[in-house]
Amino acid sequence: MIAKFADHLPLYRQESIFGRAGLAIPRSTLAQWVGVTGVQLQPLVDALRDVVLGQQVIHADETPVQMLVPGSKKTHRSYVWAYATSQFCETAAVVYDFSPSRAGEHARNFLQDWKGKLVCDDFGGYKASFALGVTEIGCMAHARRKFFELHATNKSTLAEQALRYIQLLYEIESEVRDLEPDLRRRIRQEKAVPVMDMLHAWMMAQRDLVPEGSAISRALDYSLKRWAALSRYLDDGAVPIDNNWAEVRHEVAYRSCSPLREPPVSPGESRRLNQERLRQCDEAPQGAGY
Repeated sequence: MIAKFADHLPLYRQESIFGRAGLAIPRSTLAQWVGVTGVQLQPLVDALRDVVLGQQVIHADETPVQMLVPGSKKTHRSYVWAYATSQFCETAAVVYDFSPSRAGEHARNFLQDWKGKLVCDDFGGYKASFALGVTEIGCMAHARRKFFELHATNKSTLAEQALRYIQLLYEIESEVRDLEPDLRRRIRQEKAVPVMDMLHAWMMAQRDLVPEGSAISRALDYSLKRWAALSRYLDDGAVPIDNNWAEVRHEVAYRSCSPLREPPVSPGESRRLNQERLRQCDEAPQGAGY
């Protein structure tokens, strides 16, 4: 199992390796072992899912993976969905759910009748869940990324001003990160709400001035159309400002099991890199990578 999922060795290669060692283990037997292991681990996955869905605030993120279609020698784009407890939750848990497509039904099937607050990006697959009673929590890092990319490519002064406002919000988050939810909410109300009000007023004013269809208009529209979802974290100290908590952990897990993103490394080096990525996520200001 470690050779297949951590060291990226497909079963036919493992069959050859065992054969050179004098062990005649057919690939079909190895495949059966993989299947049996999955069945044995399913109760643990189900229990972990119950823990995640027992929270009022969870993160969701989806990442494409290439799946080899049996018999065709071609790959098909599938997805792994990550559902995680919040960084403010006492229980740290992540459940990964594989699906053959990005269709929104997969998120609905996982969440079922859960009615909490879902921290996610603007992917349309979550919209049906919002219509069924799930509360959308927007990701400020995604909103920030639109202006960051615009400033990085064009040195836009308007994008720079937006980044300054958003940086103030993240400085406040750094201040309240380790506080109790009630105190975190009170400080957000005192310090972050005025900044958000100024940012919204500034965006509305600039939107009337910039050309329709321009890059800056699209960046402004991304935030303005999602303003209610982006602002909800202000009223609940248990809600994070963005989805970075899930996205970074999803990326760490994906890099650990997929050879498609970066060259394979030794298991020890892979663990070291993953630990370093998680350390950077925990120590750096939220959203710093965007």
